[in-house]
Amino acid sequence: MRWIYWFGWSLFGSAYRSLFGLKVVGREHLVLDGAVLVASNHESFLDPPLVGTLYRDEMFYLARKTLMKGPLLTWIYKAWNSIPVDQDRPDMTSLKAIIKLLNSGKRVLVFPEGERSLDGVIGVAQPGVGLIAVKSNAVIQPIRIRGAREALPRGSGRIRFNQISLHIGPPIRLTAEELTTAKGKHGYQHIADRVMAAIQAL
Repeated sequence: MRWIYWFGWSLFGSAYRSLFGLKVVGREHLVLDGAVLVASNHESFLDPPLVGTLYRDEMFYLARKTLMKGPLLTWIYKAWNSIPVDQDRPDMTSLKAIIKLLNSGKRVLVFPEGERSLDGVIGVAQPGVGLIAVKSNAVIQPIRIRGAREALPRGSGRIRFNQISLHIGPPIRLTAEELTTAKGKHGYQHIADRVMAAIQAL
């Protein structure tokens, strides 16, 4: 783990444990080796580093391009393995980057809903996560976040000291049939729905 990543990992980990009483359920399901597509619901800006604290080595994240304002923030986000995403003009660039990372054995966090929840209700998964899963054939690690929305709701800059918990589900491995039959938007949506259902069940 590089020192800059370790610094953020240590800082956020300490904050989540001391300020939000972080609780982890199902740690025995965590896949620690090889390429892993980590898929989680999205409640708050707190979510990416929150999930990152589960692992003792580096992982990659998606981040809106608009967050990378100026050379310093751009450097920090890239040092923390952020993959820039243009939400105003979505294309295949970020998806291809994720697939490439997974194919090289890396761990990548995605939020299948594509955006933070406004009301805490888990939304519909986007087909892109199904495409990534099929093209990379990586193990899928479902994780459900609870309490992060109450700690820092979407649209609010005020942090509340609410308990946060992470619920880790058994890994999902796509079958040979799923890999060969899941094609096109409909097929990818089917895989994405399966991943989202696993997250909701936690």
